Parts: sequence; structure tokens; C-alpha cells
Amino acid sequence: MTETYAEKLANSDRLREGTIRRAIAALGPPSGSRGLDAGCGIGSHTFMLAEAVGIRGQVVGLDISDELLAVARRRAAREDLNERISFQRVDAASLTFLDNSFDWYWSVDCVGFAPIDPLPALREAARVLRPGGRVALLFWSSERLLPGFPELEAHLDATAIGIAPFRREDPPERHPMRLLAALGAADFADLDVRTFAGTVHAPLDAATRRALVSLFDMRWDGAEKELSRKDRAEHARLCDAESPDFIGDLPDYVAFFTYTMFTGRVAG
Repeated sequence: MTETYAEKLANSDRLREGTIRRAIAALGPPSGSRGLDAGCGIGSHTFMLAEAVGIRGQVVGLDISDELLAVARRRAAREDLNERISFQRVDAASLTFLDNSFDWYWSVDCVGFAPIDPLPALREAARVLRPGGRVALLFWSSERLLPGFPELEAHLDATAIGIAPFRREDPPERHPMRLLAALGAADFADLDVRTFAGTVHAPLDAATRRALVSLFDMRWDGAEKELSRKDRAEHARLCDAESPDFIGDLPDYVAFFTYTMFTGRVAG
């Protein structure tokens, strides 16, 4: 059965959870504080953030996907967290909240990462944050997932999906790693950047194996059409979960990925 995007996110979250938790700890949202999770998807990070701010804190998750928000809301109801967590269908570039409403603003693989001008969303973030409030923007920034096959992985990473969300027609300053300029233009101060690494290694349990398959699907979905015949065959052999040569089943399999976090503070 083909996985939905929400299912792929849920599966692959197993690989990212430790890395994201370290980033949340580095942000350090205060106990009892109120924050926004922009581009929350199925709410995986929203729940971690709510855990970090404790029972007196509040987190609002925002997304424009009704499908993903429905998954997040079902989990909040199931875990009886509706008083601490809420989800809204809101565009990050056009927030519906009052000025100075939040203590911190968090966004993963969304604001500053999507292939659109980040300034409108960043100015909205600055508007709704209280003086001294912090912004944290994270995104997937690198990986090595196919140990022993660097040429194939380089070819995959050179495809349109491999360099996404950056597009070949985009100007260099639109690349996510150039976010410092955008944060400065939105009047954030005390800018900083940190990178967090996650590691996967053999032996993989069943859930981690499924997570790796979902990650492969999301990372390189559609890349095959830009590969040579040889590379297509090798990609299928190594990344198909049903293949006897699935790379995650190697007894010495090791892989890593990184998330880079840009932070800033509202003056005052």
C-alpha cells in the first residue's frame, strides 16, 4: 500500500526526533511560555514544544494543509491536550494574531526553507513576538544516506528534488543557508546559527527500517527521471525496501543527516 505524505512524515519522525529535541533544548522555550509552530504539519514538533513549556505553557501549530492538521488535531484530542495545544489553518505570511502575543516562534522546513520570499513571514513573526521574543528556523541541510555509494548519492543530490526546495532558477541569495540576511532585514537581532546532527546505524529495528524507507521516498521521490539507466537500477536496488540488497539491511550500515537552526531575537 502506498504511504500518504502524512504517514511518511510520521514514520520518518523516528529518525529526526532526537535531533529536533536537541534543537528545542538549545532554543530553551521558558516554562509556561506561549509559542507558535509555523508549518507544523502533523504536529510532531508541536507536541515536543508543548512538553518543553510544561503544563502552564501553550503552543499554537499553524499549517495550510487540512490533511496534515486533521492528523495533528486527532492526536491532541486523543492525548487530551486541547487546552495546551491548538492547530489553525493559517498562512505564516499573514498571521491572524495580535501584536506581541507570543514568547517564541518556531518553524521547521517551512519559513525560510520554502522556495518563496521569507521576508513577509519573518516580519509577521517579528510583529507577533513580544520584545525579547526569539525566533528559531530549522531545516534539513545535509545528509549521507548511502554509505559506499558516494557517486550515486551525488547524482541523486544533483537532481531537481535533490536540491529542493532551492530551484535552479532561484538567485543564490534565496538559498536557505543565506537566511541571516533575511532575518536582519526583518529587524531581528542577536542572530546565531547552529547545526545539529542525527545518526542512524545498524542493526535497524523494524520501525527504524520503515522510517528510513519513508525518508528515502521523501528525499528523492521523482529523482529517477534525471538519472542514467545504471543509476536508476542501483537506486532501486539499494533503496527499495523489498530489494534483497536494501542498504539499510547491511550489517555495517551507518548514515547521518543535519538540521541547521537560525535564531534571532526581537529588540527590546
